[in-house]
Amino acid sequence: MENGPVILFDGFCNLCNGSVQFIIKHDKRNRFRFASLQSAAGAQLLRQYALPQTCRSVVLIENGKAFLRSAAALRIVRKLKAPWPLLYLFIIIPPFIRNGIYNWVARNRYRWFGRASQCMRPTPELQEKFIG
Repeated sequence: MENGPVILFDGFCNLCNGSVQFIIKHDKRNRFRFASLQSAAGAQLLRQYALPQTCRSVVLIENGKAFLRSAAALRIVRKLKAPWPLLYLFIIIPPFIRNGIYNWVARNRYRWFGRASQCMRPTPELQEKFIG
């Protein structure tokens, strides 16, 4: 199912959907493909990488490995158009601190950014970037 890096995201989360749009806009080399965690493709990838079906973190699947939370986010920005790869420098912060901040935002994302009533539907022009 994979062909290059795949990003799994919460399809109901407005912050996550906005992040996907941001990545698409700044992914000039067209590297990433996407699937919502709620989709059949997302569920299959969660099973394939032995991740819980209740996972609500951003997941980056790259080179046969799954990365979660801040590690996924930082590995994603590293592949975007400049200046965004500079954010990868935050990888030097210990994971328990990075993931603590990530988890705090994740717990509050629906309250701060809202929740969509249905999963994001890609436009016909973007359909090729989505799996499943």
